Amino acid sequence: MKKQEQIFLPGINKQLEFLYEKTDKKFESILVIGAASENIATLLSKKYGITVELIVNDYESLLNSKLLIENHPSINLKLMDYENTDYKNSSFELIYAQASISTNNRKKILKEIKRILKENGFFCLGEVVKLKEPVPPFVQNVFNASNLSPLFIDELINYYLQNNFVVIDKLDLTYTLKDYYTSTSNALKRYIKNATDEEKREYKKILNRIGHETSVYLKLGGEKFIGFVSLLLQKEPQ
Repeated sequence: MKKQEQIFLPGINKQLEFLYEKTDKKFESILVIGAASENIATLLSKKYGITVELIVNDYESLLNSKLLIENHPSINLKLMDYENTDYKNSSFELIYAQASISTNNRKKILKEIKRILKENGFFCLGEVVKLKEPVPPFVQNVFNASNLSPLFIDELINYYLQNNFVVIDKLDLTYTLKDYYTSTSNALKRYIKNATDEEKREYKKILNRIGHETSVYLKLGGEKFIGFVSLLLQKEPQ
């Protein structure tokens, strides 16, 4: 995998490989949801030879994505709330979300996804999950800082069944988190080493959050409580 095609999200490239393994459908309309998903959109565009829609929900992510995709002609980047998009009903055959909907707004986002997903359309998602309960305060603080509201791993499938999705398959990608957090920690160290004092001051809050999160997972026992699972779902016919 070329460096520019590596996916720096929980699940790394394994969720996309999971999608490819579980369906041979040639998708003609795809939406990717979430910040840091530029390489996902690029790889899907190359795979299926189509223009892919990519949405992020804050201005900083929009600017970062613009820089990373460099006006890629096959990526249509937009700023939208995930629970309230501008797309018409039944717009997409595939919606892809990797570590982007495990939030307090999950229910509203799913309602919107069902609205814009075609009948029998596919939804490939990756969810941050809780491996054990109760979650200790130091792990809950990580979830709160990132606006995450993870489900317990054993509740995940039933949650999506109750929301009228057909579960095609499930893949536990918790094992990828060590590589993800190690790569994140190394990237953070490189950034801090090369950044100006002004940049460090400007991004102090986010740098501290990322540093704390990686430390919780890699050094403080967070791996016992934080997991990541991918599902391939299909919209249940009405």
